[in-house]
Amino acid sequence: MSASAGALVVPSEQPQPQGRFGAWLRDSALPRSRRRALISYVVFVAVWQLGATSTRWLGHAVPMLSALPAPSSVLATWSHLVFDRGYWHSWLASFVRVAGGFAAAVIVGVPFGLAMAMSRRFRGLAFPVFELLRPVPPLAWVPAAIIFWPTQELSIDFVIFLGAFYTIVLNVLGGADSIDPRLIQVARSMGASRSNIFRKLVFRAVLPSLLVGMDVSIGITWEVVVAAEMISGGGSAGSSSGGGLGFFIWSSYVGGSYPQIIVGMISIGLAGYLSSAGLRRLAARFLPWLEARA
Repeated sequence: MSASAGALVVPSEQPQPQGRFGAWLRDSALPRSRRRALISYVVFVAVWQLGATSTRWLGHAVPMLSALPAPSSVLATWSHLVFDRGYWHSWLASFVRVAGGFAAAVIVGVPFGLAMAMSRRFRGLAFPVFELLRPVPPLAWVPAAIIFWPTQELSIDFVIFLGAFYTIVLNVLGGADSIDPRLIQVARSMGASRSNIFRKLVFRAVLPSLLVGMDVSIGITWEVVVAAEMISGGGSAGSSSGGGLGFFIWSSYVGGSYPQIIVGMISIGLAGYLSSAGLRRLAARFLPWLEARA
């Protein structure tokens, strides 16, 4: 047998990104997942820029994309808004509303879901009404909330609360229903009290599902707060500087500032991302065993 026949064939390396950006990306210390995310952002912005300016370089407009402001225009508008105090007041107003509504949903939803999980009688009474109201979109409650609550600020908070409440309760119930009944039977046979079963078994088993529900619901709250601020006119502030990001987008549309609309939309995406990331960071800090198990 010749030496070439028995030689070990080394697979060729995957093609590396070329160009200055590719060389920087290849030599950087970023993890592979972060590199792919960065590439996707760059491609997205490049396609957006080419589509928005297609009339100039292509000779005809690309459908939909050509109607958008170019990223360069959005960036120029954003660079001015960064020094605008009213822009950051809109951030703060929406963040306070989301934090308040989300916290209320957790405080009310978790005990409510656990009570239904621990008591069949209570679940039989409460779950039918819960299921009847759950399909109603939170925004459908805006007119009723404005009527029932004394201020528009409270009505917005209530709608945000509803946006997170149903998701949290459903995830608590799902986590409780996934517990093997034999575990509870074994605990009872060994003399565990009802409170011990709840603290040592049910609550800990529900935590992973609860965290998933909180992660999902924090994103829903940002969707709800924007629409609620648009419909209600920004709450009690009544101005684009304090009406929140939703009212900021609406006032930009009324004023014809389309790059500013995109700035508001991206700001909402960033706010939702930061909220979810912060929630996951808190979970990793105070519940490290869940991260290790995942």
